[in-house]
Amino acid sequence: MLIIEMLARNSLLYGSEIALVEREPAKANRRVITWKMFDDQANQVANALLNHGITKGDRVVLLMRNCLEWLPIYFGILRTGSWAVPLSFRFDAETIQRCTEIAEAKILIFGEEFVNQINVIKDNLSTVTRFVFVGHEELRPCYAAPYDAMLVSGNSESPQIEIDGSDSAALYFTSGTTGNPKAAHITHGNLEFACHVESRHHHQSHDDNFLCIPPLYHTGAKMHWFGNLLVGARAVLLKGVTPKWILEAVSEEKVTITWLFVPWAIDILLALEKEELRLANYDLSHWRLMHIGAQPVPPSLITEWKRVFPGHQYDTNYGLTEATGPGCVHLGMENMHKVGAIGLPGFGWETRIIDETSKLVSPGDIGELAVRGPGVMREYYKNSQATKEALQDGWLLTGDMAREDEDGFIWLADRKKDVIITGGENIYPVEIEDFLQSHPKIKDVAVIGLPSPRMGEIVAAVVQVKPGQELSEHEIDDFCKNLPKYKRPRTIIFGAVPRNSTGKIEKRKARRLYGGETIDG
Repeated sequence: MLIIEMLARNSLLYGSEIALVEREPAKANRRVITWKMFDDQANQVANALLNHGITKGDRVVLLMRNCLEWLPIYFGILRTGSWAVPLSFRFDAETIQRCTEIAEAKILIFGEEFVNQINVIKDNLSTVTRFVFVGHEELRPCYAAPYDAMLVSGNSESPQIEIDGSDSAALYFTSGTTGNPKAAHITHGNLEFACHVESRHHHQSHDDNFLCIPPLYHTGAKMHWFGNLLVGARAVLLKGVTPKWILEAVSEEKVTITWLFVPWAIDILLALEKEELRLANYDLSHWRLMHIGAQPVPPSLITEWKRVFPGHQYDTNYGLTEATGPGCVHLGMENMHKVGAIGLPGFGWETRIIDETSKLVSPGDIGELAVRGPGVMREYYKNSQATKEALQDGWLLTGDMAREDEDGFIWLADRKKDVIITGGENIYPVEIEDFLQSHPKIKDVAVIGLPSPRMGEIVAAVVQVKPGQELSEHEIDDFCKNLPKYKRPRTIIFGAVPRNSTGKIEKRKARRLYGGETIDG
């Protein structure tokens, strides 16, 4: 049963029950929709898109922060047979333009937070025939149609477009180490499989309630929610993240499952330790599972979490956009004795660890982790070379180096690619290196990740100043204000950039020379 069919079924079975809750604590706002409202709105979006010329196989960009409209729009796009193209809300205007051009999108649906970016690029988007604005009317640019009017223009009956599991469903943009966006081409069958993986791992029932905090453009957030979709269970979308807001949501909404990034879990524990929050002030009796993904998880964090929340189940989830989100490897709630490992092959998945010639390494040796299963993407859209490198005989090469212990549990050793993961977000060093290299006083630069207990890693820049020049950390910080905040180096190190005989930066050597100290993020 495809996910669009699951939604229709939930509307029939649980139509009057709440499907989604949106909480915005900063504005004291709470909104809800039932399963029938969710299903009706998805149909209205689908029919409105069809009325505006969208046909099966077209692409529709979705650029919004988490809100109650996000998922009905996403499902509406899928019901037309067109491809949903969710974009990161961290993308700058240039990247939004590049991704939209790769997708050859016909319609771009965007939230009020992105007006400035779209204003800059709208005249360059030659394939886009219509812009749709979601937000307060006073902020709507004149060239964009209001979302509310779009809903009214489409009826709430199913459009009855014939779709099967082999049909294309979405393009999810990721990036390689160069930072150039690559579009993982996902099918309806991939999405359906993700529902069953999540359900098998975390045993959702109709009585569960999932707290969704990560951004919905991220495959991890939606694909964990898919376990609830499968059984018609409620979910809460939390807009804004503080320990207080998380505990309030769990308490007041009777949440049973949360998926956290490492920094959020650390912040909750610190707030409790400092007595800024007190557990006695919240009803957390329904909270059964806390699981973490998107970055390496310090075992000490989970030890402390279990001390504070002894009744919680815990799981680590490892996944990739190219594998339709989390779940190709997971620890398993019953395997607390292996905390630190990413775990075992997920439901329906196979794993192997290989050397550079694609041969299996010996048990215990480090090699590249490869995965195979029904969640593997079809391709990198319009990127045959990247597809050839990543997909080999049905196996997806993850780019992560790992080893397998005597019990079959997989442990990550290092990333083959030099991606820095900070707070669950991927940062690509070459982008920052290229930017810093344009500074007139900088001769050479290498960007590396340094360990941070809170963020997983933070961005550090090793800067080699031109002879005869003087350059301060303050000057570099000021220069980097032209970068998005999350990409700005948190640490500046003045020193020589190690390069090998072919001129390539030796990132491992740089980390060894400059990255021995753990940084508090």
